[in-house]
Amino acid sequence: MAEQAAAPALTVSLTAPAIRDWPETVPASGWLKPWQEAIIASETSGLRITDVLADVGSVVTKGQTLARLSQESVLADLRKQEAAVVTAKANLTKAKANADRARQLSTSGALADEKITGYLADEQTATASLTSEEAALDSEKIKLAQTTITAADDGLITSRSADLGAVVSTGTELFRMVRQQRVEWQAEVSARYLPRISEGLSVRINGPEGHVIAGKVRLVGPSVSTDTSRAIVYVALPADIRPRTGLYVTGSIELQTTPALTVPETAIVFRDGISYVFTAGEDKRVRRVRVETGRRNNGEVEIVFGIDRSSKVVTSGGAFLSDNDLVKIAEKN
Repeated sequence: MAEQAAAPALTVSLTAPAIRDWPETVPASGWLKPWQEAIIASETSGLRITDVLADVGSVVTKGQTLARLSQESVLADLRKQEAAVVTAKANLTKAKANADRARQLSTSGALADEKITGYLADEQTATASLTSEEAALDSEKIKLAQTTITAADDGLITSRSADLGAVVSTGTELFRMVRQQRVEWQAEVSARYLPRISEGLSVRINGPEGHVIAGKVRLVGPSVSTDTSRAIVYVALPADIRPRTGLYVTGSIELQTTPALTVPETAIVFRDGISYVFTAGEDKRVRRVRVETGRRNNGEVEIVFGIDRSSKVVTSGGAFLSDNDLVKIAEKN
């Protein structure tokens, strides 16, 4: 019976903790939001929308027509102003001819000085009038151009307020777009980490559907929330990564690289919310050791304290072991 009690309880494999150079990480969470939003609004008023050429989800290019406004009244005003410019040019031609004659006769005494002054003044008035009418014509041309609503930049339409037949006012929002389809992560981090976070640091984001997205710190927010003592870190995503905006995701910011004492994740045993590993000595008996874990990467976990590099750790099967169990050591191939 004694021999049966001393029989090994389990065959286990042992490994020594490894030293890995891992980046220290800062946990963060926040919203995926547009890098920049562009609001496309009406620059004129009192005109009716006659065409809507883009919708939510449309990918557009800079200068692309998104909507058109009615042009009838604007074209009428434009023709009227063109006629006003023609009239002003004719008046200037007449005034200039009279002024030229007055200048030629100014030394002969054939014309009174008062008449000469009047003709020269008429020329200046006609010149100013033509300039004013031409400026008014340019204004009408601008109004005509404003009847075509175009995209301010390349991007993705995320909101459409333009409805066919609606009469717009100046400043009425018609579309909203994500510029260049660029999305960024606005990550909230504890203020105590801010002195160690800088532009260009690598970021790992737990994206939608379980995909990991690699990003870079673009900007560290200049203020800290008085309610949460957290700050916003703006993280740029790769140009070809375009997740949906409005999602709340988690991730980590990688700081400087430091050594980590690591063991396989399978070596960790959880009991009552506490992490343990089993180590084996020369007597082939295992000892349950409480440990504190840290970073995780590629199936390995950092041991902050509890064991050292000389320990021999049971790599798997710890859930079936008890403290001081006798085990059989599997031979390494």
